[in-house]
Amino acid sequence: MARMSRLLIVLFAFNFFLTPIRARVVRVEIHERNPILEGEPYPLVGPYEIITGRVHFAVDPELGPNRIITDILKAPRNDQGEVEFSSDLVLLKPVQAERGNGAIFYEVSNRGGKAMVGFFNLARYTRTPKTREDFGDGFLMRQGFTLMWLGWQLDPPHRPGNMRVYPAIARGSDHPITGLVRCDFVVKTRADHHILSDRNHVPYPVSDPQAPENSMTVRDAVEGERQAVPRNRWQFARMEEGRTVPDSTHVLLEGGFEPGKIYEVVYRGQDPPLVGLGPTAVRDMISHLKYEGDPDLSIPRSTLNRALGFGSSQSGRFLRTFLYQGFNEDEQNRRVFDGLIPHVAGAGRGSFNHRFAQPSRDAQPFSNFFYPTDIFPFTDTAQTDPETGETDGLLIHFARPELCPKIFYTNSSYEYWGRASSLIHTTVDGTRDVEFMDQVRHYHFAGSQHGVGPFPPTRTRGQQLNNPLDFRGTMRALLLALDRWVDDGTTPPPSRYPRLDQATLVPFPEFDFPRLPGVRVPPRIHRAYRVDYGPRFRSEGIVSHQPPRVGAPFPILVPKVDADGNELAGIRLPEVAVPLATYTGWNLFGPGQGPPTEICSFRGSYIPFARTKEERLEAGDPRPSIRERYGSRDEYLGRVTETALELMDRGYLLSQDVPLVVKGAAVRWDYLMR
Repeated sequence: MARMSRLLIVLFAFNFFLTPIRARVVRVEIHERNPILEGEPYPLVGPYEIITGRVHFAVDPELGPNRIITDILKAPRNDQGEVEFSSDLVLLKPVQAERGNGAIFYEVSNRGGKAMVGFFNLARYTRTPKTREDFGDGFLMRQGFTLMWLGWQLDPPHRPGNMRVYPAIARGSDHPITGLVRCDFVVKTRADHHILSDRNHVPYPVSDPQAPENSMTVRDAVEGERQAVPRNRWQFARMEEGRTVPDSTHVLLEGGFEPGKIYEVVYRGQDPPLVGLGPTAVRDMISHLKYEGDPDLSIPRSTLNRALGFGSSQSGRFLRTFLYQGFNEDEQNRRVFDGLIPHVAGAGRGSFNHRFAQPSRDAQPFSNFFYPTDIFPFTDTAQTDPETGETDGLLIHFARPELCPKIFYTNSSYEYWGRASSLIHTTVDGTRDVEFMDQVRHYHFAGSQHGVGPFPPTRTRGQQLNNPLDFRGTMRALLLALDRWVDDGTTPPPSRYPRLDQATLVPFPEFDFPRLPGVRVPPRIHRAYRVDYGPRFRSEGIVSHQPPRVGAPFPILVPKVDADGNELAGIRLPEVAVPLATYTGWNLFGPGQGPPTEICSFRGSYIPFARTKEERLEAGDPRPSIRERYGSRDEYLGRVTETALELMDRGYLLSQDVPLVVKGAAVRWDYLMR
């Protein structure tokens, strides 16, 4: 019997090693490998190196976990029956990988860029980090993370350092695949022509300029009535040195496009790429490094035992979509990411896995309208939409509960105004709070804008100064808290966000912003709608209604504010808890930037207090002045220090960052009181 048992074990092992590894990385092609900062070591971790190259993949289209990829059965196959594709790779790792902390930290590139080093290391942003300034204070390296970027988006602009995926193209059995593509845009100044994409991304070319489906409309408002533009007034072309040049990626209008109007072009495209191979690449490379390692990258097997993912804005929406569509389960039914931080994603998902998807498209208060971004479902747990009868939830589709990672949702105030953030934690009718699952936390940065603005503050597109509230210190603390939660089960800080049951989340007309001189309150808020893309959209990823049919909006709620206009709930950083100004998540368009009654995308407002009582009375400002609030600079800094230490004690700030917070407060005081 013992000999028979040993024989069975040997046969099982032999069969195991003969079985092809699924979700396989075919090979890693290394283009360049260099030490960073001339090999300068980080404490305990040693020197880091940066590796650039390309990863080649192959997936079996017949496997269940791959059937979620739109058009996977229509992609060309190699001799083994697999679909091949590749992605750009950048890896920033300890030279001796085993000296790292065991965690791979992947950033979903936002439109091809690389932001996490600048964000977490308090450094300048660059697509190609090289200098000491590019690596900042070395926070991520001192923690020992292995940092990775992998191209997932097929259409970012062709700029040096941009990351992209190179997907297969879907085809019919004996003919090319065609379908409708939609492009809308708003120009700030009169223009003769416009590219058929968002923000100069790579567009889908027009397959037939004379197709009867091709159309152009114009309207004045998001919900305004579309007016058809006569076909003889526009064409697929551009102006070049005063000449009309036919161009399948641009549209030209006789007389030019008028600023502030919404133009929408629908046209027939051809040869759709498999956009869903972007999230597939992320899935398979993370699993490859975590479970197998890679000798070419000098990462031995079992060196990396956990994987964290971070995505900001578009990339945060990518992570929400990644979870919803089932990409956190690899071909061998293993968990991919162990922890995720979808940052400033609000309630959004995106165009990351359907036919003719445009991953660059989002949903802003006055651009990119009705793309599949702010669409049901919004909450992690299941809800039923009373309007449609549809029941769904973001995290209810896992085959096994353990495939779901631990999640930190982190959002700024802008997401409540411009990304329907309240819907991630309220019922779809906006009447009750919805609790998060045990493995989920939500952290709201009270009074902040979508991205951290510089100080001294600048005025760019809005009527008010841009919001400079800096929440990166808290993000550093939360990253380490998530890693500990994943690694050893240490409970993270509790969620902090506005709630209905605490009267800190209210309908938009009731947020009670004070009347401030020179400040206009938004008359409307960005809305999420019930949108019908056609009967095959959810089941097959095919959009047949272009433009989509738009139904009733969902109720959107916003954080309530105090008498100064600062928000009451969330993580109140010293800028808000011990204020010198009002910080908002909204900012209306300034002159020449857009309609003055519309919210400016991604911007918040910074509205300083008057210095003295006399100044505020002269201006008609109801907010107490700085001198009325604080007896001296020292008193102000003392109160800031108390607030920072309290945040540290509760896990929202690292001890090493408390001095930076106090130093920043001193700069703000000196700037306003000069």
